[in-house]
Amino acid sequence: MADYYQLVVEKRESIGSAANKFLRRNGKVPANYYYKETDNINLILDSKNLYHALHSGHHIFEVEVEGDTQYVMIKEIQFHPVNESVLHVDLMRVRRDVKITIAVPIHLEGEAVGVEEGGVLSQILTSIDIECLPTDVPEFIALDTTELEMNSSLSVADITVSGDITIITDEEQVIATITPPKEEEEPVVELEEGEEGEEGEEGEEGEEGEESDSERKTEGGDIAEESTE
Repeated sequence: MADYYQLVVEKRESIGSAANKFLRRNGKVPANYYYKETDNINLILDSKNLYHALHSGHHIFEVEVEGDTQYVMIKEIQFHPVNESVLHVDLMRVRRDVKITIAVPIHLEGEAVGVEEGGVLSQILTSIDIECLPTDVPEFIALDTTELEMNSSLSVADITVSGDITIITDEEQVIATITPPKEEEEPVVELEEGEEGEEGEEGEEGEEGEESDSERKTEGGDIAEESTE
């Protein structure tokens, strides 16, 4: 990682909830900058600059703090529970010659054999923790799924990284699986007990009744004719 995305920061003099609300209304984000064995520094970030930084794919950023160029990683972000706007950011200083532990996203690549057979690919783990120098932090870790067959899975152990990177996440954790698609079950209509039988009996009784009436009418006609004769 040769270049660093630059975060625009300025010193924050006022603190407290009222001051922070004022900053947010004016397109700013309150932040804290800290490093071991040093006092925290209250900073202000520009919300648009922060948005572009978060979507840049970078994990280490360059900042100008008290006249010195430093390098930081975003340790924590607090979001609004409703509109998901950024409320506060913690920036932790890193040294380019000291290894750090950081979470990096996993990108699945390739067309899996199991998918071509009709299976469903599911990604269980979306990021892993690695240890490396800030200069070696990758934008993402790629995992080839080409050979992944139906009813099989890939785990952290299947990831290959360069010798400068150490994977911290447990190698047995499953990253992706391919399973057969779920069959849709036909809805079952449940009838109340005896409902069908009663209708059938009523129908049969009706038909029998009609036949009996017809027979009686015919017999009655015959009898009438015989009486007339």
